[in-house]
Amino acid sequence: FISTVCNFMSHEKCLKNVKIPCSCIAPSLVRVPVAHCFGPPGHYKRKFCTVCRKSLESPAFRCEVCELHVHTDCILFACSDCRQCHQDGHLDHDIYHHHWREGNLSSSARCEFCKKTCGSSEVLSGMRCEWCGILAHAACYVIVTPECTFGRLRNMILPPSCVQLFSRNFSKLHCFRISENLQTESDEDDDVDGSTQGSTKDIQISTDSSKQTLKIFDGNDAVKRNQFRLISVPRIAKNEEVVEAALRAYYINDDQQEYELQTFTQQVLLSDDVINRNDAAEDSNLGSVFRESVPEAWIIRAKPKDEEVIRIYPAWLKVGMAYVSLRVNKDSTVQTVIKEVLPLLGRQMECLQNFKLVEVLMGSKQVQRMVLDNQELILNRLKDIRKTSIRQMNQTRFYIVENSKSIVQVNLFVGGLPPQLSPEEYTNILKEELAIKTNVVSVSHVYQAQGAVVLQISCFSEAERIYMLVKDTVVNDKPLNAVVIPAVMASKIPRNCCPLLVFVNPKSGGLKGRDLLYSFRKLLNPHQVFELTNGGPLPGFHTFSQVPSFRVLVCGGDGTVGWVLGALEEIRHKLVCSEPSVAILPLGTGNDLGRVLRWGAGYSGEDPYSILISVDEADDVLMDRWTILLDAEEPAEGAENGIAEPEPPKIVQMNNYCGLGIDAELSLDFHHAREEEPGKFNSRFHNKGVYVKVGLQKISHTRNLHKDIKLQVDQHEVELPSIEGLIFINIPSWGSGADLWGSESDNRFEKPRIDDGLLEVVGVTGVVHMGQVQGGFRSGIRIAQGSYFRVTLLKPIPVQVDGEPWIQAPGQIIISAAGPKVHMLKKSKQKQKK
Repeated sequence: FISTVCNFMSHEKCLKNVKIPCSCIAPSLVRVPVAHCFGPPGHYKRKFCTVCRKSLESPAFRCEVCELHVHTDCILFACSDCRQCHQDGHLDHDIYHHHWREGNLSSSARCEFCKKTCGSSEVLSGMRCEWCGILAHAACYVIVTPECTFGRLRNMILPPSCVQLFSRNFSKLHCFRISENLQTESDEDDDVDGSTQGSTKDIQISTDSSKQTLKIFDGNDAVKRNQFRLISVPRIAKNEEVVEAALRAYYINDDQQEYELQTFTQQVLLSDDVINRNDAAEDSNLGSVFRESVPEAWIIRAKPKDEEVIRIYPAWLKVGMAYVSLRVNKDSTVQTVIKEVLPLLGRQMECLQNFKLVEVLMGSKQVQRMVLDNQELILNRLKDIRKTSIRQMNQTRFYIVENSKSIVQVNLFVGGLPPQLSPEEYTNILKEELAIKTNVVSVSHVYQAQGAVVLQISCFSEAERIYMLVKDTVVNDKPLNAVVIPAVMASKIPRNCCPLLVFVNPKSGGLKGRDLLYSFRKLLNPHQVFELTNGGPLPGFHTFSQVPSFRVLVCGGDGTVGWVLGALEEIRHKLVCSEPSVAILPLGTGNDLGRVLRWGAGYSGEDPYSILISVDEADDVLMDRWTILLDAEEPAEGAENGIAEPEPPKIVQMNNYCGLGIDAELSLDFHHAREEEPGKFNSRFHNKGVYVKVGLQKISHTRNLHKDIKLQVDQHEVELPSIEGLIFINIPSWGSGADLWGSESDNRFEKPRIDDGLLEVVGVTGVVHMGQVQGGFRSGIRIAQGSYFRVTLLKPIPVQVDGEPWIQAPGQIIISAAGPKVHMLKKSKQKQKK
């Protein structure tokens, strides 16, 4: 059997087990409508559309938060049943049910209940819970206990009941801080193309002369946007058959007797009467819709009724029923509906003025709410909705809601401001640049060192205005950035829960960050995943500032890890959990810290789920961090007449290593090459090839770095051998995994560790020596080990710290231990527990 509406296929013997709702009734089964979060359209191989159940050949949409995939043409019919990742002001429930999503499972997927395979690559099949990830057959999932415990990752997931976000005016992309760089400019145009192409694709315009293809509009809104669906019907089709085909094209399963077709053209044509006469004579001449002059476009309309039965949903009133049905006539107003509904809900003693009726349009991209006026006639309201679009009528609900004084509080993180100002100065800048209304906007947190503030806004429209305006505002030649952040209610987080705060740098090596962002948003709560190109690490740390215990996962290269650790150091005193442990998913080119902590040489497409489990099972280790003070005694080059002031002292943090001389020079050349043509540097293999090429050009350098610098270790002068590069190492991995110190024991020095409070100082004689170290044939020249270093530069020399290179003017460089050691996570050696 095949469903004529949504292409659901079933054997005859299996029909009794079909539990999946058809697309035409799915909206009525949604408990709490939650809109989807569609990113830009893309190509998704071996996936099926959730609405029409056909495979996705052309560009299609996917929800960034749940597993929904849908054709451009079907997006209007997608059910607003996304995962509920936060409370939106009034919802308050701590028990979570499984959130089932059908299909697009791998063909090896096994049912939790009967242990047989439940995935398929031929059709949409099988069910998956979007929170705990359990899989089941359509016939088995109804037997699974409804309560969801969040599965294996429950200790890492930020429970949705602990997150609050007032999101009314913001799109889902804004709420989840998903960058819209690929977002198409005009959704409407997109939809128009999609709707016409998609329907044409489905219908395969018939060359059969006995068939005719018609354009069907579902109301005034579709006519305005020129969005139609095509149906193919026999030329001698009766009026009822055409109406039925039109309803089916719009996924409506009502009785066709209640609908009629009107011609799209304004002139009254001969056929118009026939079309509008539903009880057409059986005479084939009349009964056939088509005459020679029949127009190609029609609008499907609902016939006016004198009375109807409507469903009223009790919203968030604690009532044990899903909805109540009520018969309304042409005299029924919103007020009389409320009056009749309250006794049915057992609230007859309460005052009518305490309640309002809210119309909710459950669109796939946005759920829109509108409070109805008490005097409005309810039948007229239904008539208007149907006139606009009969499809929308299918997605509209009426809720009865208590008039509570709901407190609106939108939190907006604004970065890019000048650093080190007082709260009053920040408020004045915002008043000048953004004209903020101080009666509804207040500055709740100030991060002076980073030049960022958090605004608390108690009005939706003002929050939206500021958010949009910030994007186009520049202060002191620096663009501002705004991020919508949720409020985490720390008191509600379960005792044993240690949520994972995930930072992803989508620009790091090989551009794999995009896919990881998508995977982590799916596996965890999207509110705990932050994109570093969108405001840096600070919005994430601010969001988690009250969480009593959390861990951090940084996806990026060594530079990204340093960035996050530096931000953590600066903001540590404002966090309740001041020493979160940090795990690494290496995406860069070198990834030395990732190697030392056993996270591997670089991400190569492992399953994100098993990565999260490894993070959960990882061991806590301590690591030293170092502060480098760079104090140039002479003015930087290029100063006019040499009268310029010397550069102010600069302080940088170091985690891995610091190099002077040839090693930094190679980094600098690589850095310049990447800045000239960033598009080419998107694979690790290519990046390493460029390093080799740059190195070959430096082969004939002279070894006289020791003449240009002086080194003091722990107050003692150290004589330098004849070298071309001097490297201070904190971890036993350098230049993509090479062991620079060497493994043989040496009674002059202690065995290096990452938490011993000591740095190792090693020399290299040139590019060839560095190549031999990389190949594992030699190690560097051991020079010293200590905890306090002073280097005197006698001339400008290239310097690099953790892969960031520059030319340092003559002067002093002082390296000393930075504050407390940081907690890192080292991947456990044991096999993962199944």
